[in-house]
Amino acid sequence: MPVLGYMGTQEWMILLAIVVVLFGASRLPALARSVGEALGEFRKATKESIEDESRGSNA
Repeated sequence: MPVLGYMGTQEWMILLAIVVVLFGASRLPALARSVGEALGEFRKATKESIEDESRGSNA
């Protein structure tokens, strides 16, 4: 029974084809940029939260 998190090459190609059909090839760069910015904001907020917790536990 395959694990849900594991995706092989074939599954990634199918997913990519679905994304291209749904969003169109011309919108993919903007979509990727948006996802990258959102991921960066999430990482920044997570890092700040961890730093705030560590400062609070040291005080």
